[in-house]
Amino acid sequence: MDLVIDVHNHTIVSGHAYSTVQEIAAEASRKGLKMIGITDHGPAMPGAFSSSFIGNLSILPDFIYGVEVLRGVEANILDQSGKLDVPERRLKRLDVIIAGLHDACVRPWDTKGNTLALINAMENKYVDIIAHPGNPAFQIDKEAVVLKARETNTLIEINNGSFYSKSRFGSKDNCYEIARLCKKHEVSIIVGSDSHFSFEVGRFDKAIKLLEDVQMPEELIMNTSVDKLKKYLIKKGKERYGKQANTD
Repeated sequence: MDLVIDVHNHTIVSGHAYSTVQEIAAEASRKGLKMIGITDHGPAMPGAFSSSFIGNLSILPDFIYGVEVLRGVEANILDQSGKLDVPERRLKRLDVIIAGLHDACVRPWDTKGNTLALINAMENKYVDIIAHPGNPAFQIDKEAVVLKARETNTLIEINNGSFYSKSRFGSKDNCYEIARLCKKHEVSIIVGSDSHFSFEVGRFDKAIKLLEDVQMPEELIMNTSVDKLKKYLIKKGKERYGKQANTD
């Protein structure tokens, strides 16, 4: 399986990652990726940047070392209403927005509360991807989340880092169940490395095995084609691709 996109990457700006934008792009180029996202944590994450950092992402070139660069964020969901830690005026200028629950920002609720937080976050028109929904620290009604993703045209992430992360230990079974539900309900997924060091960019080994095991249809996997992901972002009304949307 050839995956050419990795939109979930963290730089030193996240406060607990160890590479620069340039180092991430160089590694992506070396591995033959066509597109990456720079999606550092929102400001509620301890050690992360202020929201002004997001406003300055516009200085990044569209391509670095031949790899197309999406300007983004992994916003933190702060409550059961789905509130994010990044203001709308910032979100509307970004190319890709990932939203996720992190125990460094909120304490897990019960299954109902965690599910509500994700479902309500998907009501935000700027949210494109739900990060690592298999995290066992935040148990959810998986089918309810997948069905909401279908309703709101939100991508469900299969997070390769969750198979290795000590903080999300025990994600495997949840990720498999979520993937099977996405296949059942024809909900598109996107694989993310969740890299916190440049060598991890494009590391999809465990996620690929999962997709092969569940026989996920290629048309539901966003990472296989830049054009496929761009068409999705156009439908989501991303400012960067607005001119293209008007001509298609």
